[in-house]
Amino acid sequence: MPEPESETANPAVPSAPSTVSTTPAAGAVGTAGATGGVRSAKKLATRQTLLAAALRLLEQQSLSSLGLREVTREAGIAPAAFYRHFADLGELGVALVEESLGSMHELIRDIRTPEADTEDIMRRTVDVVVAHVRADCAHFRFVARERHGGVAEVRAAIAAQLDGFIDELVEDLAIQPESEGWEPGEMRVLARLYVNVIMLTAADLLDAGPDDPDAEQRIIAEALTQLRIVSVGRLHWLADGRGVTKGPTQGL
Repeated sequence: MPEPESETANPAVPSAPSTVSTTPAAGAVGTAGATGGVRSAKKLATRQTLLAAALRLLEQQSLSSLGLREVTREAGIAPAAFYRHFADLGELGVALVEESLGSMHELIRDIRTPEADTEDIMRRTVDVVVAHVRADCAHFRFVARERHGGVAEVRAAIAAQLDGFIDELVEDLAIQPESEGWEPGEMRVLARLYVNVIMLTAADLLDAGPDDPDAEQRIIAEALTQLRIVSVGRLHWLADGRGVTKGPTQGL
C-alpha cells in the first residue's frame, strides 16, 4: 500500500525560492484599520448606551439596588455583552463618577487664574456649578446620592475626585500672600471647607429643581456668603492665634 503524502515539503526535492512578498498590501492595511476603527466606535457607542441606561434607572434608585439585567434591558443589549465593557456595576458606577465630576473639574481649573481675585474666583466657581447642575442634573443627583451610598468603590471614586479638587485648591491657596505662615494640614482643611460648600450648593440646587428661580437665587447668594465667611476666617486665623478661644469660653 502506498504511503500517504506528507503535509510537509519532500526533503529530496529542493524548494524554489519564494517570490511572494510578506508585506501586507496597502489596501489591506487600510481596510484593517478602517474595520478596527468601526469596531472601536461601536464598542464606545455601546458603552455610552449602558452608561446612559444606568443613569436613567438611577434617577429612581441607588446603585446598590440596581440589577445588571435591568441595565442591559434598558440599554437593549444582551446581558453577556455588558462584561465586554465593565467588570460589574461598581465599575460602571466609577465611570459615571468620572463623567459627572471630570468635566466640571476641568472648567473650575480653567477659572483659577493667577490674575483673578478671590471674589471673582468664588463667583465664577458658583456659576460653573449652577450651569453644570442645570445641564446635567442626573449625573449630580447620582453623585449626591452615592457619595455616602452602599458601593464602596464608587464612594472611593467620588472621594478621589473631590480630593483632586482639594489638592489643586491647596496649590492655588499656598502661593497667595494670605497663606504665609499656614501649615500644610491647615491649608488642606481650608480647601476642604471651600469644596464642601460647593458640593452642598449642588445638592441644594438639585433639591430646589429647575422651575424655582427664586430658590436658585437664594441658594447662590447663600453659597457666596458661606465662601466669603470662610475667606474672612482665613484672614484672621493666624492673627487670632490659630483660632484658639480665649477667656471663659475656652475649651467649650
